[in-house]
Amino acid sequence: MKPSRVAVAFAASLFLATAYAQDKGPSDPQIAGIVVAANQIDIDAGKLAKSHTKNKEVSKFAQQMVTDHTAVNKQAGALVKKLGVTPEESATSKSLKSAAAQNMANLKSLKGAAFDKAYTDNEVAYHQQVLDAIDKVLIPSAKNAELKDLITKVRPAIAAHLEHAKMIQASLAKK
Repeated sequence: MKPSRVAVAFAASLFLATAYAQDKGPSDPQIAGIVVAANQIDIDAGKLAKSHTKNKEVSKFAQQMVTDHTAVNKQAGALVKKLGVTPEESATSKSLKSAAAQNMANLKSLKGAAFDKAYTDNEVAYHQQVLDAIDKVLIPSAKNAELKDLITKVRPAIAAHLEHAKMIQASLAKK
């Protein structure tokens, strides 16, 4: 699988976040901003996929991304409200948003099987990078126990999304 430009950009964002974490790590408000941005990116991509694909499996997966990541953002929103924290922009969240804008522009230019492949390839790369960020940056850097717990509880769902995306990716490769 050839990595998409967005996956490369996300990897660069992860590198920046990891380098930052080695220094002092993102603050809890910055972690909240990263979590919200990462979820919104997948919500937006899922909505685009739902409106562009004719493939039932891709459509079903895209709807699951919208549903699951919307639920996580609602949980994160409720938690930051409870804690009195405002999610903060960081170099990582800004870079994620920039890479997502590039991905969306690329996806909007594609149709049919090319769209399905690009969307699915990106979902595989994106979820792998999110898992890496969770393990290497977000959980180790979170100071608030409830924030760390939320990220820890969400991790298995992200891993399941990755496996589901890989299954779709493999089925598309057979066509």
